[in-house]
Amino acid sequence: MSQLRNQSVEFQWQDPEEEPIVRIEGVSKVYGTMYANDDINLTIHRGEFFSLLGPSGCGKTTLLRILAGFETPTSGKVFIDGVDVTQVPAYERSTNMMFQSYALFPHMTVEDNIAFGLKQERMEKRARQERVKEMLQLVQIDKLAKRKPHQLSGGQRQRVALARALAKHPKILLLDEPLGALDKKLREQTQFELVNLQERLGVTFIIVTHDQEEAMTMSTRIALMHEGRVEQVDPPRRMYEFPATRYSAEFIGLVNLFDGHVISQEDDRVLIQCEDTEQPILVRHSQPLTAGMPVTVAIRPEKVQVMTDSDDQPNRIKGIIKEIAYLGDVSIYHVELPSGKRVKFTQSNIQALAEQPITWEQEVQLGWRYNSCGVLTQ
Repeated sequence: MSQLRNQSVEFQWQDPEEEPIVRIEGVSKVYGTMYANDDINLTIHRGEFFSLLGPSGCGKTTLLRILAGFETPTSGKVFIDGVDVTQVPAYERSTNMMFQSYALFPHMTVEDNIAFGLKQERMEKRARQERVKEMLQLVQIDKLAKRKPHQLSGGQRQRVALARALAKHPKILLLDEPLGALDKKLREQTQFELVNLQERLGVTFIIVTHDQEEAMTMSTRIALMHEGRVEQVDPPRRMYEFPATRYSAEFIGLVNLFDGHVISQEDDRVLIQCEDTEQPILVRHSQPLTAGMPVTVAIRPEKVQVMTDSDDQPNRIKGIIKEIAYLGDVSIYHVELPSGKRVKFTQSNIQALAEQPITWEQEVQLGWRYNSCGVLTQ
């Protein structure tokens, strides 16, 4: 998991004097008996690149549409720049939205589509042309400026929609799966461009995505959503290293989970008896836990190492290599424990493939540091 973002802006929300540009208070949206959003409370700060992350149907797009003014919440309030905009129509809000469905004008050329909002604002012609040129270069469609939407591929149309949404330099830009139709290489490049543009302009970006890598790469903070509720809100690194719930741990990246119960705790060291390990697991955890309390130990695959008998690690397990997934830069190994549970660990492929020492049906001993894993209580 990587992150492009300059870390200096990540701590605005920890400043009690910092006024958020967006404040969502107790927002729910009900369709019949179904809660698309259920009592959501969020603050988003000026200049953030904020992601609403989650699977299809979790309520993230509904929340984005409420922010845009296209939906009215069943209950709760939305504030933008300190003003209650809950009942304010979309065209009167200081936001702009890029739709997942493109919504381009079919009779206009690419450059005219991008310039449309600027013309509505009566921007001077030369400045408008420069802005359109900048947007065309940003999404790499310079050569398509004179074409019309029906002459473009789906990915090209989406890039036009992105350029049009960015062209007006709105105070808040709302993006619904903006990179979904782009190929992998262009998507990665556009991620860099989006982050650079957002930092240069100081515009607050709020993006909806189901792609965890996309959210981790671009965001200052992520709100992970699940069944209409916010599961966790944190910067990418903290969400990955310190998931608040089992759902967060499983959704963000790969993770090994061991269910068990607390044996004892001394200071920040907790001893946990797990169902699938022969020996108790030692974990670092600062919050007090009660003996006998059911918990789950979470350990990321890259924290697990192949051990020898002479290595000194408090946490050790043995198993048989059952699956190997070669991904180029790393390989993922699936190890079956005596209990039948499978554990994943990764290794960087520094050596050539033919020289890799680990193979199928090999018995291995794995271990990890006590401060490399975490305890989940929910």
